[in-house]
Formats: sequence, C-alpha cells, structure tokens
Amino acid sequence: MAKKTVTMAIAYDFDGTLAPGNMQEYDFVPKVGMTTADFWKETSSETVKHNADRILIYMKQMLDKAQAARVSVRRENFVDYGRSVRLFAGVTDWFRRINDYGKSKNIIVEHYIISSGIKEMIEGTPIADEFKAIYASSFVYDHNGIAVWPALAVNYTTKTQFLFRINKGVLNVYDDHKVNEYLPQDERPVPFENMIFVGDGETDIPCFRLVKEQNGHSIAVFPPKKKGAKARTDKLIAEGRVNFACAADYSAGSSIEITVKAVIDKIAADSALKALGKIP
Repeated sequence: MAKKTVTMAIAYDFDGTLAPGNMQEYDFVPKVGMTTADFWKETSSETVKHNADRILIYMKQMLDKAQAARVSVRRENFVDYGRSVRLFAGVTDWFRRINDYGKSKNIIVEHYIISSGIKEMIEGTPIADEFKAIYASSFVYDHNGIAVWPALAVNYTTKTQFLFRINKGVLNVYDDHKVNEYLPQDERPVPFENMIFVGDGETDIPCFRLVKEQNGHSIAVFPPKKKGAKARTDKLIAEGRVNFACAADYSAGSSIEITVKAVIDKIAADSALKALGKIP
C-alpha cells in the first residue's frame, strides 16, 4: 500500500526569530534621522498617551517620521529596506533542507510567516519566496502609490487567527466568513498536531500556547550569543508555554534542525499509525 502524503506547516515569527533585531532598524529608522532607541521610545510614549495598539502606533510613526524627513514611502521603498535585513545563520538554505527531509518521510512541509513586522520589508528579503503566505502588518497605498494607512496590523493576539486560517486552508486575509465556518477536524488541510510555531518572545505567547495546547509543537528561539537569552526561553518551557527552546542558528546539524526533524518523524509515525487503524 502506497504511503499517504501528509501536509504539515511551520509558522515563524520574523523579528528575533529568523533575523536579529527589528527589521525597521536596519535602514528605515536611520533614513528618517532617528536612533533606534528614540524611535521605539517615542512609539511607546505615543501608545500610552493614546491608549492605543502598539503596532498601529509604530506604523503611524513610520509614516509621520518619513513625511517629516521627506523620505519616500512607496511599496517598492519598503521592499528595498527589506533587502538590508540580516538573517540568522543557516536561514537561507534551511527551507530546502527541511523540505527535503519532509519529502523523505512523505510529508509536504509548508512554511508561513506570522509577524508584527512589515510585510513589504519581508518580501524584500531573499527568503520571501519560501513562504506559502506572509501574514504581517502592511499598508494601503493611494493613487500615487504612497503609503497612507494600515491595511493590516498584526499584534500578539491577532497572530492566532492566522494559525486558524492555515488550519482551515482559508489563506486570504479578507475572508472572515469561511474562517469562522464550522469545518470537521478530519477535513482541515493542516491539523494543529501537524503544526510547528517558531517564535522568540512575549508577543508570540498566544501562538505558542494555542499550538501546544492543540497537540502541535512550539519552539522558542533565542539569540545564540546574547547573555541571559536562553534563561528567558527556558522560563517559557518551565511555565508550559512551549515544547522546546533552541538557539536561533538554523545551520545544518543545529539544535533547531534536530528538533524540527524529530517533529517531522513524529508526524510521519502518527500518520502511519492512523492509517493502520483504518485498515479493515
């Protein structure tokens, strides 16, 4: 009997997970004449002042500061800023290695981004084409192609809706009807137990918990050389929020590669056992 092909999904945060720091800090913030510290300090101050969502405020800050500095904010400008983002070690060929390993186990691995960062910047990175969908904050552009308003703001709680979109196969952001329709568990394209969520911090905790509590696997990553970073992710394990903590080094043979391959092995074994249970 031919083995059934199984689909699994790996969803990643971006900033601090696949790349060090925040993507705005590489080129955009210096371009508008600010230091990283001042940009985020002012963002925090405005968030408190207006009792507002931090993501919406930082997006407004980007547009306001760009206008004041006479910096262009067309879509292609944001994409260009993304080209300067530095990725963690091993990320560029990570997807090929994981996809190949999945195929060897009759598993199709789909990759997704769920990030509070800027979608257009992520699209400028060399790994953009590796993702089936990129869910991240983005802008609406006017008739002159200039960013004027948030099209989507992804914060720590709204991140979870995209896991359900992946689970149900409803990938369009605008479709809020199908994603809320009842769909039997055995008809969902990517069951939660076939999901991995990879993130780095507090804004990822709702996703960590959702995936873990639905029998999927959550991985917290930490900067390999940052003092005290591992202790923070170990705390997430102790609190039952994640399954694993790994250094954000995606090189061949790394801790996260070993962990993800082990999860792939488990998904393959679970699928084989389910198939045996269905044989008359």
